[in-house]
Amino acid sequence: MERVLEWIDEGTALCRGALGDLEAPSSLPGWSRRHVAAHLSLNAEALGNLVHWARTGEERPMYPSAEARNADIEQATARPADELRAWFDESAAGLAAAMATLTDEQWQAQVRTSRGAPIPASEIRWMRSREVLIHAVDFGAGLTFADLPADFLEALCEDIRTQRGDVPELRGPLPEVAAYLAGRPYAEVFSADGKPASALPPWL
Repeated sequence: MERVLEWIDEGTALCRGALGDLEAPSSLPGWSRRHVAAHLSLNAEALGNLVHWARTGEERPMYPSAEARNADIEQATARPADELRAWFDESAAGLAAAMATLTDEQWQAQVRTSRGAPIPASEIRWMRSREVLIHAVDFGAGLTFADLPADFLEALCEDIRTQRGDVPELRGPLPEVAAYLAGRPYAEVFSADGKPASALPPWL
């Protein structure tokens, strides 16, 4: 658990450092850095809903719907840059404070992801670490998967392989394999027969 919390802190700091120029495009198709910033703030609040659910037993979904989530992100991109930065800071701090209140028993309470999958609340920490570390790269501010912690990349690859279920054996540097599995730009990733790996659709 402690390591996952460290990943959250590191990813949050990396994202915060990328919030300087919000007018530039991100590396995600169709999204500016404003979109990424808004998404991360909304995600912190959405995961906070799951923390509330775990703490109180009162069902509180992450988002009203996928459509509402997307509309909220789009609407938030019109906020002033300073307001987007403040929202990022406040939502991240709020989620961290809320998570710190859960007991060991509450961390085992069952909640649901935005896709309706049942999970123990303990997964919330991993979900947030993925968001901040992967999207720190997606800001397009110069970070690559090679700048992320190696143990996080190993955990990420294992997680994606489990969820995708159809990933072949791959060869290549760990950061590039992680980028490949996440559907991000990559290089030097090959299948077991030595052929260049076929691109995968975006994940997360």
